[in-house]
Amino acid sequence: MPRSPQARITRTAISPRLATSNFSNTRFLSAAAVMVPQASDGGPSLAGVGRAAATGSAPAGSAPAAERWFDSVPGTRFDRVAWVAEIGSTNTELLRRSDRAGRPGPARPCGAEGEVLIADVQTAGRGRRGRAWVAPPGTSLMMSVLLRPPPAAIAPARASLVTSAWACAAADACADVAGVEPRLKWPNDLVVSAGTTDRKVAGILTESVIERGAVAALVVGMGLNTGWPAVPAELAGTATSLNLECGRPVDRVELARVLLRGFEARYARLCESGDARKLLAEVRRRSATLGRAVRVERDAAAGGTLAGVATDVDDDGALVVTDAAGTAHRVDVGDVVHLRPAAAAAPSAGPSAGPGRAP
Repeated sequence: MPRSPQARITRTAISPRLATSNFSNTRFLSAAAVMVPQASDGGPSLAGVGRAAATGSAPAGSAPAAERWFDSVPGTRFDRVAWVAEIGSTNTELLRRSDRAGRPGPARPCGAEGEVLIADVQTAGRGRRGRAWVAPPGTSLMMSVLLRPPPAAIAPARASLVTSAWACAAADACADVAGVEPRLKWPNDLVVSAGTTDRKVAGILTESVIERGAVAALVVGMGLNTGWPAVPAELAGTATSLNLECGRPVDRVELARVLLRGFEARYARLCESGDARKLLAEVRRRSATLGRAVRVERDAAAGGTLAGVATDVDDDGALVVTDAAGTAHRVDVGDVVHLRPAAAAAPSAGPSAGPGRAP
């Protein structure tokens, strides 16, 4: 189904209005390759994968025998969960499918809200700003979900709140399944913190399809390290894996199931009421960034490098950084580097006054 010339896809983990790139659907979304039979329109067909999940079968070598695959999560919108052995990028494929919402399928149209794609390995995984995400087969939970929020439910400027909802649900799932509770490093990482050291365990990438100034679709993707044999020498001190933190194997399938349940509650609240106060309170509580001295690396057009203390997350999910002169800066997009602990940097209890806000 051709998309309107007014539509665009934005790739960002923060604010779609400040996306790093816009893409042509046809050129950008043509690279996905799934190792399952082809559909009649030439796209990958996931037929039969759900049936394999129901019987407990899985791609060879991809999951411990104790894990049980599932094709839906009862009580949630996630009633079409597909598992594949190998794919280019789960995000890329769901973005491609989002452009085929009118194509009939065996149960409902492809590209409908609630589709989930989980891969054992990605050959072209992507992070923010087009960075590669690479993990050996069977060592990470790599998954994406397709969302279609109701019209006007989530404005483009607030789409980053969906990333925050996913991050909080993922942190909860890690705690429930592995006994490890990561913290949120703004804007889109989960880290395991020890003192002033933060080791990344997961990265999240949210991509938005914007039509006529509104969010038509969102794809949220994540790579979560679950089964590394060891941390590579070049990543020592900066990365980790859940199994290394808890000292035992981690059930990726149960982790995915618990995450989707937790995300459902948070995302439904955003869609039904638009009230993000409870979510933002959770983000502040779980944050590894608030209260820290930080350096924000931004493109020159976005204001260049900024140094200060991360003092709040505002109502739209943007980071508020207060510089040495006491000026609060609202940061929509940028890479945050955690520096030494700040002496007087307690996170605020509520929304920051911030630029343009009344105290």
